[in-house]
Amino acid sequence: MFEGLSVAIVTPMQEGRVDSGALDRLIDHLLQGGVEGFLPCGTTGEGATLTPEERRQVISRVVQRTRGRAWVCPGTGSNDTATTIENTRLARELGADGALVVTPYYNKPTQEGLSAHFEAVARAVDLPLIVYNVPSRTSVNLLPETVAQLAPLPQIVAVKEAAGSLDQVTELCRGTDLCILSGDDSLTLPMLSVGARGVISVLGHLTPGAIRRMIAAHQAGKHEEARRLHQELYPLTKALFVETNPAPVKFALARLGLIHDELRLPLVPLSAKHAPRVEAELDRIDTTLLHRPGSLSGAAR
Repeated sequence: MFEGLSVAIVTPMQEGRVDSGALDRLIDHLLQGGVEGFLPCGTTGEGATLTPEERRQVISRVVQRTRGRAWVCPGTGSNDTATTIENTRLARELGADGALVVTPYYNKPTQEGLSAHFEAVARAVDLPLIVYNVPSRTSVNLLPETVAQLAPLPQIVAVKEAAGSLDQVTELCRGTDLCILSGDDSLTLPMLSVGARGVISVLGHLTPGAIRRMIAAHQAGKHEEARRLHQELYPLTKALFVETNPAPVKFALARLGLIHDELRLPLVPLSAKHAPRVEAELDRIDTTLLHRPGSLSGAAR
């Protein structure tokens, strides 16, 4: 269900509040571009700084706006297991198709603690779960052998893997039947080559059709076409992580007129030092790859 292209959608903000109008506009833009799944309230959605009411507002809006056209899997993880369970129950209550549960941050749990955390969430809420491993954000790495221990739990169906290691992805694909998803846009094609089945993307805000074509080309054995698309997208991908995500992608979306360039403290907008690099990549990329508002150029063909 969670295979293919999904987007870790940003949370548009204006004057310190969630901008519902911009969120609707962005959802429609991404649906037009062929996005198959939405993950609100995650890292890119600044979920850690959303209030409980804002979380409810964003999830409800994404679920209602995408109904029947894409799946929705909100970020529900925190550094507290009880809060994670509460957030995951809320996602289920609001009609989400699943939940994205990040490894607990700051606490630095052991592998045994990580296993106990995910098992507690899985047993408490009857909802498909995507386990999210992103050591650069959490300071802990969920090891493949720990994932293998969790894999028999029926609620755990997928892993968003963002450790940056193809060895680790290979071990995950060899050791489980779970759906492994790229959490690093620059590694999507290499991860597909060792067994991953899709990507939870930041780049997909801008080039959804091109990413879908790359995935489809790989699956069809058209490896030269897949490599060409990967190479063309790569410079923009790297520019989107020149500073802490989601500052660069929010800057890019604002430049396209879709949202305001506003983040919630302690994050701040993209610096003047790095803004020209993102602008240059937006200007450089082929117009058939960049999905502009009101354009069908980015849609999957």
